Amino acid sequence: MQLTNILGWTATALFIVCFIPQILKTLKTNTIDGLSFRLLFISFIANIIAFAYATRIKQPPLQIKYVLSLLFLSVCLYLYLKVFFKNKKDERTKPDQ
Repeated sequence: MQLTNILGWTATALFIVCFIPQILKTLKTNTIDGLSFRLLFISFIANIIAFAYATRIKQPPLQIKYVLSLLFLSVCLYLYLKVFFKNKKDERTKPDQ
């Protein structure tokens, strides 16, 4: 395997697993403190565009990276919105002190 392919697949693997700690932290703590919705959303859009680019230039490592990144970003966005709206609901139903 050429160095270029090794670098491409290594970067793909690292980009994919970088979302796992955030997903696990959000699931464990049920909090989104310090997590930026804008960052997640912009990354999601950027990955869609980059996937289209990778498809046009026929680069399988990049295509896989962007598809899996979109999957993990979707999970992050889902968890963010789930916790966000749960917190909003809790604020509305919390009795005034």
